[in-house]
Amino acid sequence: MRKFIVTLLAIFPLFAMAAGPSLPVDSANNDLADKESLKRGFQAYINYCLACHQLQYQRYNRTFTDLGIDIKDGEKNWMPTAEKSGEHIKNSMPAKQAAEWFGTAPPDLTLVARLRSPDWIYTYLRSFYADAERPFGVNNTLFKDVGMPHVLQNLQGVQTIDENGELLPATGGKMTPAEYDEFVRDLTNFLEYVGEPNKLEREAMGYWVIGFLFILLIFSYLLKKEYWRDVH
Repeated sequence: MRKFIVTLLAIFPLFAMAAGPSLPVDSANNDLADKESLKRGFQAYINYCLACHQLQYQRYNRTFTDLGIDIKDGEKNWMPTAEKSGEHIKNSMPAKQAAEWFGTAPPDLTLVARLRSPDWIYTYLRSFYADAERPFGVNNTLFKDVGMPHVLQNLQGVQTIDENGELLPATGGKMTPAEYDEFVRDLTNFLEYVGEPNKLEREAMGYWVIGFLFILLIFSYLLKKEYWRDVH
């Protein structure tokens, strides 16, 4: 037992170092019940993310059903990388070449919201800034030396940082800061949904389970009193 505890104490700092410092993030204020937001986020993902990042554990038809998209409309307008709606949301980017282009293959995004958190994604997509020393000309205050280009730069514009490392307002974008924040919020909302499509159903069922257990507790208590009445 002593040897086991010593081993844990020895490796714990390694886990802390691997995790790195915790940086502050902004609240995304997502609403998984807002299907219009989820649809806009799905469209944003198709237009700006799907070329590089797959959702290999999510099917098109499941997404259509959950988001209230008619299956015929989905097959015609929302399914650029598949022939059948039952297929997973994948792209055709070869992993080997992608690793050569970007330094590492772009990760699958199905579970990114569960791995990083929605607030992290929301902050990350709003934290790119110009950095001439990086291969794609940008860096990120939340993810130092990021290997990803800022694919939303035409929407947000170009951000810079001051001598204190603080982000300065973006310039040259198609959207106002408020519009861009809303755009990123919709995209984040969609990625959170993809990470756990049945989250709302699970939470709703949880209330029913708690209610059932509460009622069961009452009957169990009354039954216990009945059994112990003669004892006393």
